[in-house]
Amino acid sequence: MQRKKYKGHRGVGVLAAFALAALAACGSTSVSRDLVVYGGTPGGIAAAVEARRLGKSAVIVEPSNRIGGLTTGGLGQTDIGNKAAFGGIALEFYRAVADWYKDERHWTRQKRSDYLPDGQCAGTLGTDSMWTFEPSAALAILNGWMARDGIEVVLGERLDRSSGGVVKQDGAIVEFRTEGGRVFRGKMFVDATYEGDLMAAAGVSYTVGREANAVYGETINGIQRKHAVFHQFWPGVDPYVVKGDPSSGLLPGVEADCPEPDGTGDRRIQAYCFRMCLTDVSANRIPFRKPDGYRELNYELLLRQLEVGESIPNARKAGWQKGPPWINSKMPNRKTDTNNRQAFASDFVGANWSWPEASYAERERILTAHLAYQQGLMWTLANHPRVPEWIRKEVSRWGTCRDEFQDGLGDGWQRQLYVREARRMVGECVMTEHHCRGAANVAHPVAMGAYGMDSHNCRRYVGKDGFVHNEGDVEDHKGFDGKRLKPYSIDYGALVPKRGECRNLLVPVCVSASHIAYGSIRMEPAFFALGHAAGAAASIAIDAKASVQDVDYATLRARLLADGQVIERKRK
Repeated sequence: MQRKKYKGHRGVGVLAAFALAALAACGSTSVSRDLVVYGGTPGGIAAAVEARRLGKSAVIVEPSNRIGGLTTGGLGQTDIGNKAAFGGIALEFYRAVADWYKDERHWTRQKRSDYLPDGQCAGTLGTDSMWTFEPSAALAILNGWMARDGIEVVLGERLDRSSGGVVKQDGAIVEFRTEGGRVFRGKMFVDATYEGDLMAAAGVSYTVGREANAVYGETINGIQRKHAVFHQFWPGVDPYVVKGDPSSGLLPGVEADCPEPDGTGDRRIQAYCFRMCLTDVSANRIPFRKPDGYRELNYELLLRQLEVGESIPNARKAGWQKGPPWINSKMPNRKTDTNNRQAFASDFVGANWSWPEASYAERERILTAHLAYQQGLMWTLANHPRVPEWIRKEVSRWGTCRDEFQDGLGDGWQRQLYVREARRMVGECVMTEHHCRGAANVAHPVAMGAYGMDSHNCRRYVGKDGFVHNEGDVEDHKGFDGKRLKPYSIDYGALVPKRGECRNLLVPVCVSASHIAYGSIRMEPAFFALGHAAGAAASIAIDAKASVQDVDYATLRARLLADGQVIERKRK
């Protein structure tokens, strides 16, 4: 089947008309399609696109009011690792980004010739693909895809996670119900959410947190004090409300250390944040404001960290500790993708542990707490007199964007929290550290991972030295041979529940992987690629009247290769 190339900007009127038509088409209380995708993340979008190209009807049910997940939610500095690892629908998206920015009409705040990507995306401008972009550009491209391929999208419908919300018969999902009373029936289903809510409600095995190293014979899973050397506090940052006085209590977010040694499993997960889209263009900039309920005590650790850092000779030159506590990556039109860096920054360490299995109401409280924390953080960095003047001067010239996230939480803040991990399926194949390092091969490759094993900090504790430390950060980019990690194949079995649990569900986002392997896989290009594989497998299963566990791999492999998907490294 011939591939259709994205043609660029479709026009607001066309997209609005499409959105209304799609909602009208899905306006009945019951919808039946070949493929029902829950979650409009890149994984869900790619699954639906591939299914449509293979002649199947598809609907995307997105619980929020916006498709695209993190790709339209602020993560414009793409974590690629190695661009050669991605083809198919993933590469099609990043080529569409390049096409978007070839149009001079889309350069509204700066000249195209004045923009130069930095960081890991340095040198990517001017090629046939582009890996940095504004959230609004990504959203326009993906909405264009929905219109181009005639994919129905239902926004603002959350899965009913109560008993009976998901109906199964003979080991297969028949339908699921949303809180709004809609019922979605399908031959095949895809759970493409960051949380894995449909997977869990369907009775599929999963895990949350960090496995012990002993579970899969790994070396950097579980509790990690020793490896947490980056984004770490300077020596001597006091953890107590009153410095040196344990009886005054610990500062917010700090806990006493646990007795378990490194490598022990637990239920903690790596920290979340909002990937901020900032600008220094005054006409488009919303200054950082002091949020309601602001408490200076919540940022006392930050202030102490900065004070200690200023007292250390040449601290500003100390590698990753240089500059304000952020990674402020350049996006087009004088915008940024701003991410966590250093010991106390946008990551709200320890505040997200209950998110994966929390109720919707509890998730809303967690999200609101993250918003207040991050707004307070930015106001503190821009205004607090205890923050060094050079940091205040740099941070205060930035602000959120008036022209981004107008469907979000207000003042340029989005609703999409960076859910770095939540539930992870335990499926037919579990991807582990051994696969990431190239020490173990997979039998049925369908996509590639290309990033190092990366976990953000999971908790903040008082060390034996009496000072505060972060724990859980792992940044391991080495293969089994000690050289830089090379792209590796991801097995089809990582997308498929265990045989006997559910025969018509594929999971391309909360894939079957250990905590530390997921730290490598969890990148948006990989989710595009895994969703592509899920859409192809679902279509093949429908045609063959087979379970997802019994999809003929030779047929799937041929389909993916014909699509341009990269599934394994070329052998020399």
